[in-house]
Amino acid sequence: MIKRYTREEMAKIWELQNRFQCMLDVEIAACKAMNELGIIPDDDLKNIDEKADFDVERIAEIEVTTKHDVIAFLTNIAEYVGPSSRWIHLGMTSSDVLDTATSMQLKQAGELILRDLEKFSEILKIKAREYKQTLCIGRSHGIHAEPTSFGLKFALWFDEMQRNIKRMEDSIEIVSIGQISGAVGNYAHLSPRIEEIACQYLDLKPVNISTQIIQRDRISQFMNTIAIIGSTIEKIALEIRHLQRTEVLEVEENFSKGQKGSSAMPHKRNPIVTEQMCGLSRLLRSNAMAAMQNNSLWHERDISHSSVERIILPDSTILINYMLNKMIPLIENLLVYPDNMMKNLELTNGLIFSQVILLELAKKGTSREFAYSIVQRNAMECWETKQDFKELIMLDNDIREFFSDEEIEEFFSYERYLQNVDHIFGKVGI
Repeated sequence: MIKRYTREEMAKIWELQNRFQCMLDVEIAACKAMNELGIIPDDDLKNIDEKADFDVERIAEIEVTTKHDVIAFLTNIAEYVGPSSRWIHLGMTSSDVLDTATSMQLKQAGELILRDLEKFSEILKIKAREYKQTLCIGRSHGIHAEPTSFGLKFALWFDEMQRNIKRMEDSIEIVSIGQISGAVGNYAHLSPRIEEIACQYLDLKPVNISTQIIQRDRISQFMNTIAIIGSTIEKIALEIRHLQRTEVLEVEENFSKGQKGSSAMPHKRNPIVTEQMCGLSRLLRSNAMAAMQNNSLWHERDISHSSVERIILPDSTILINYMLNKMIPLIENLLVYPDNMMKNLELTNGLIFSQVILLELAKKGTSREFAYSIVQRNAMECWETKQDFKELIMLDNDIREFFSDEEIEEFFSYERYLQNVDHIFGKVGI
């Protein structure tokens, strides 16, 4: 059983307690940097380090008057620290604290998402191996195409999830940066070394250049990565929804004891989780679009991005955490029906072998156009009359001119459709 993680764990990252703690960590890191550079005396730093604290309710109370969250936060810290608080926030602007704290929260959230991705990938790998030799029909345009391995579906999803893991690793690196650069980002009132040292304390990289804010293309990349992960989940969910249709029924979401599918129809077993996933992925894409629109701000900064991020950052990270932790047990407990897969393979009376005949005729020297016409002729007769395709091929003199009974029998073998599965699994790394 794969361990899963709760959305409460992710939600705590965005609670005010953690938000203000990250902000306090930024302020203290800046003070430590200033102390190392001889700006803040040792006694004052000791006093700040030991006494600096905050109270969420008290900050809210102060903000009623100040109408400014960072000033309310700093005022509350000063109540704990006393006279030494004059060094806190020295030469800094609100965004130095807010944006660097946001980077810390995004890094924390990204690491949880990364953990979820790795757990989900492991389940997909297990299922790929389990169903590597299980035959099913491949479909294009929703229509039967040729046989394939059911395990290849999971292998495909696993491979895409590896790319999502890499995207998330890159996105965590992109957002794991801090700034302590002042009102318009030019270090007019503090040394760039303060930023460098403070970021070392916070396990962040100092930003190359900023205005009053860290540029939002970084958060856009992070949010678009989440949206892409959501689209992968939607891809998987959509496939399962189709395969669960009554007429298909090759897989089915696990239906637990006591579960109900419909208030009106007691027989219903609906793909509720996968339908939910398809819907929720739309929200992730919408939030990613909002994040990209935050990249364009007036001059060195305006505040139009701030209200948006207070919604989309917690919403998308909590949501993708929820979605991944719904998909893990869904795939883990997915009901798979190989007998129905074989039944569906045979629905078209052998038509799925048409390409084999086409290719073998071409190998015998016929033109592709001639080969296609005589195979299609038999295929359309099979389609309309439901007569067995192999029987029609056996009776077609244009085809029998080239092949023996034994050769035709060989053409209708399923083995060719699994012969390179191991090779594909090797490329995917399963």
